[in-house]
Amino acid sequence: MNLPNKLTMLRICMIPLFVALLMQETPLYSLLAAIVFGIASVTDLFDGWYARKHGLITDFGKLMDPMADKLLVMTALVGLLAQGKVHWLAVMVLLAREFLVSSIRLVAASKGLVIAAGKGGKLKTAVQMVSLALITADSFFPWLALPGAILLWLSVALSLWSCVEYIACNKGVFAS
Repeated sequence: MNLPNKLTMLRICMIPLFVALLMQETPLYSLLAAIVFGIASVTDLFDGWYARKHGLITDFGKLMDPMADKLLVMTALVGLLAQGKVHWLAVMVLLAREFLVSSIRLVAASKGLVIAAGKGGKLKTAVQMVSLALITADSFFPWLALPGAILLWLSVALSLWSCVEYIACNKGVFAS
């Protein structure tokens, strides 16, 4: 359990705190939730950089890092949808993409393959994380609502593009 993998697990452990703060639905707690979400998001950036720099890339990290991101992002999407802060169509497209990509990863894993996240997926995740942090904080800073919404819809477009890219790059997983 190296440092990058510990950061991945920390990101997962921060999710319940994020949810507890988000569900309070007050401006202060929304800001605190955004801060927790932002810190969790930064661990994603740092763990990947650190793992590459120090040669600490593991199969566990290749599998769990994207899963931790998905858990964090899906939790935020569902929580913000419940609060009426994000559009249901954006949530539906983003969740469908994540389930599809995760399914492909599971098929690959059943064949002994571990598929790391691609550049398109990493960009999509970064844009999602920024947008969700902004949307979460918009109760405290209302001017963040519009840039957050624009970035969320950009992440929907990136999500669709990266999904097509992911399927094309990993079509061999489905060969018998």
